[in-house]
Amino acid sequence: MSTPTVGAMPHEESSAAASTPRPAVEVRELTRTFGQFTAVDHVTFSVREGEIFGFLGPNGAGKTTTIKMLTGLLAPTFGEGRVAGFDVRTESEEIKRNIGYMSQLFSLYGDLTAEENIAFFAGLYEVTGTRFAERRDWVLEMAGLTEHRRQMTAQLPLGWKQRLALGCAVLHEPPLLFLDEPTSGVDPVSRRAFWELIYQLTAKGTTVFVSTHYMEEAEYCDRLALMNRGRIIAMDRPPALRAKMAEPILEVETSDASAAAQALQHQRGIIEAAMFGRALHVVVDDVAAARAYLPEFLAARGITTGAMQTVRPSLEDVFVSLVRREGGAVLG
Repeated sequence: MSTPTVGAMPHEESSAAASTPRPAVEVRELTRTFGQFTAVDHVTFSVREGEIFGFLGPNGAGKTTTIKMLTGLLAPTFGEGRVAGFDVRTESEEIKRNIGYMSQLFSLYGDLTAEENIAFFAGLYEVTGTRFAERRDWVLEMAGLTEHRRQMTAQLPLGWKQRLALGCAVLHEPPLLFLDEPTSGVDPVSRRAFWELIYQLTAKGTTVFVSTHYMEEAEYCDRLALMNRGRIIAMDRPPALRAKMAEPILEVETSDASAAAQALQHQRGIIEAAMFGRALHVVVDDVAAARAYLPEFLAARGITTGAMQTVRPSLEDVFVSLVRREGGAVLG
């Protein structure tokens, strides 16, 4: 695959643009290859200061590899980018000092207490003296660990570990926070509480870059980039992404949504059929024809149908449709 020549990113601003805040993240043609495999393929986007920018995609889409390049953990093969004003190629150490980063593994030490983990990360970020005491107490209170500060981290419930990891990532009050699938494996109640903390951070001016594969979390973001097979296939605000889906969707109640979805694959007039909760979402060419066709077709396969109604597309519908158009997700 030939690689286009990428010129230097502009550093000078005109007087008209001088009052416009510099993007918190700005990348152009960012690419990472591993041998013959292209994990991230000429990605271009920017993140505005103070926004929650979501990176949505299936496993293997290239989200984590992109984040590793942006956080100074992995050098790009091609392309250019700036994070918090620093060059991803030449200023990785400056980037690390000016961002917070929370991986999906939480980056905590299980054989240290909650308080010892905070002290360890404070040392890494050079948070000392009175500021350390203030920030330590804030993390303990935020994570609900004030009374459990001396408990071994390995023994903490998952939701507490998650909040502790977030607190450690923002001990130094960075202007930009990267969260790589931070709620993976966490129960819905803890997930919602975690997002409340994210909103509190952005209300104070923190820019948040978060990757996820949970569709409900994507709704919480100001803007979304949908990624598949190493490329960004769509980027916009959640309502705008939903509005771009033109094909009608029927929500169908069935006795077996999973079996119905399988049976409808590749049938004439059916663009896509997928489970949506306990119901079935069927993307169709013609609503009237599908209403007449579906009950008989499914009944012949032992599946009864109930109510059918046309519904507005969800982000999950949009994402499934876009991934299908781009050749499907990487399996395995």
